[in-house]
Amino acid sequence: MQSLAGSSCVRLVERHRSAWCFAFLVLGYLLYLVFGAVVFSSVELPYEDLLRQELRKLKQRFLEEHKCLSEQQLEQFLVRVLEASNYGVSVLSNASGNWNWDFTSALFFASTVLSTTGYGHTVPLSDGGKAFCIIYSVIGIPFTLLFLTAVVQRITVHVTRRPVLYFHIRWGFSKQVVAIIHAVLLGFVTVSCFFFIPAAVFSILEDDWNFLESFYFCFISLSTIGLGDYVPGEGYNQKFRELYKIGITCYLLLGLIAMLVVLETFCELHELKKFRKMFYVKKDKDEDQVHIMEHDQLSFSSITDQAAGLKEDQKQNEPFVAAQASTYSDGSANN
Repeated sequence: MQSLAGSSCVRLVERHRSAWCFAFLVLGYLLYLVFGAVVFSSVELPYEDLLRQELRKLKQRFLEEHKCLSEQQLEQFLVRVLEASNYGVSVLSNASGNWNWDFTSALFFASTVLSTTGYGHTVPLSDGGKAFCIIYSVIGIPFTLLFLTAVVQRITVHVTRRPVLYFHIRWGFSKQVVAIIHAVLLGFVTVSCFFFIPAAVFSILEDDWNFLESFYFCFISLSTIGLGDYVPGEGYNQKFRELYKIGITCYLLLGLIAMLVVLETFCELHELKKFRKMFYVKKDKDEDQVHIMEHDQLSFSSITDQAAGLKEDQKQNEPFVAAQASTYSDGSANN
């Protein structure tokens, strides 16, 4: 009895294997979310508390030094300043020279909208700008996805599929092994060209950024997370700011294409395809066969009905044809 029950349980698990894998996937994702929340909270909460204490002390010291200014007036001024800062406008004297909506800045903003990066450092101020941003995004984001899909498909053929097939046919190496080695090398080249090298460049061009902060910006941008805490080209008296903004726009677009090519290359690996299929809904072969047989039966029955209808029409027309023939023969005999 125990062996029978065990075998039935095994059959039940095998029959619903995809559902069990999907359930474990959902559970693992939720646990990963909770894990991230715990780590971020434990790491960042002490720094937030220190910053709050520092700001409270600065505010109290400012009010003590300027007794003619009430706390309510100061808070009204700070609220207005923070509202303007959320729109990308600063009252600081060292930031008043940079316009947020000149052509190059607007081009950079449009690229972040279409790529769904959205740093949030610059946002539309007017109602017309907000309405246009909605319409522009509704049309532009699908257009961007179509553009990126077409570009990545063409690049993948020349960068991934043909080299793997060449080494497989020309040198006789295993296609799976060549694909894995190629994916790793392509990932290494992409990380070097679009993460490490740009991070070193940004750490030189941006005065307040170190290498870690620059690498952090590259990753947050090319993964389309776009937190907006680090935005290049916003420093005081940035040299060649217009050209710099155009270069950053080109870097973000090329980097996003490179990331998608690498992702597509890894997704085409045989091992990852098998792993992904564990969580997909599997089609029942018996159901497919039943549907095919039903379709064939319906097609056969419709053909049979059409043939029977044609025969009935021929039978109905036969007496009329015979009558015409007999009339014609009688007329000829009389003549």
